[in-house]
Amino acid sequence: MKSRTPDISTPAHHVGGQLPAHGDLNLLRTFLAVYRAGTFTAAAPVLGLSQPTVTAQIRTLEQQTGRELFTRLPRGVEPTPVAHELAAQVAGPLDALTALEAGGTAAGRTAPVHLAGPSELLCVRVLPALVPLVADGVRLRVAQGLPEPLLEEMRVGRHDLVITTRRPRGRGLPSVPLADEEYLLVASPAWADHIAAHAGTDDALCAALREVPLVTYAEDLPILRRYWRTVFGKQLTTRAAVTVPNLYAVLSAVNAGAGVSVLPRSLCQEYLDSGRLSLLHDPTEPPLNTLFLVQRPGAETNPDVLRVRELLRTAAHDWQG
Repeated sequence: MKSRTPDISTPAHHVGGQLPAHGDLNLLRTFLAVYRAGTFTAAAPVLGLSQPTVTAQIRTLEQQTGRELFTRLPRGVEPTPVAHELAAQVAGPLDALTALEAGGTAAGRTAPVHLAGPSELLCVRVLPALVPLVADGVRLRVAQGLPEPLLEEMRVGRHDLVITTRRPRGRGLPSVPLADEEYLLVASPAWADHIAAHAGTDDALCAALREVPLVTYAEDLPILRRYWRTVFGKQLTTRAAVTVPNLYAVLSAVNAGAGVSVLPRSLCQEYLDSGRLSLLHDPTEPPLNTLFLVQRPGAETNPDVLRVRELLRTAAHDWQG
């Protein structure tokens, strides 16, 4: 029994005319890839085409529909209202066709879920939360990285879900707030005792901290500077004493007594509970970083992506403290 190809030749009367009765599926696939990627350049590798070919195909589709689909910007393109209507019309059928061509559920198994985010969060929060799904047969392919590179990789189809500390710009990548991550000023107990002997107020604490080495993962001290600015209302002028590759290394160095730093609660809570680290400051409103869960358009055709997404949103309720 032959499977029936989803019908996407319905007249596009909402887009100022009508698509050809036997319209080229490749043109519509190219359109949808550009619509989701936000640029011709980012869509090209997803399609296995060159950027000039993508541009030419979009131009051809615009000629066939008689309407402009994208407004060309200095960086990327912006879908017109016509493009939004056309995407709503063809996305479902094209995604269903792609799933059938890939074997998808017709082959009795789903594709792996490609998930990415900050390495520390993945290890401490995300992977433990997803253990039940792995035991139930869900396959995961996990990558780590910084927000902007991961989002760019998602735009070219490399990831299904990305957890990021920045909401994606534009409408191409839908996202939802996942959790607020609290940041804490910490040090080893020995340094904490030394600082406490010279600090009673916030000003005295800042003065005492000038004499303590700062440990960070970047020379510009991004997390530390933000803490000083939002909690103490001061600019941090001290330079880093130790710069290491990532937050795990910051935790290790601080735990060993190298100095002080600011770390996410999820990473250092176990150390605080066991007494290996000490909390140096307990402000009324500690700095928070909102985590966003971003889903690649079209990824919902894999039911396991939806299972991972919903379990992460449920588990994130317990990440706040």
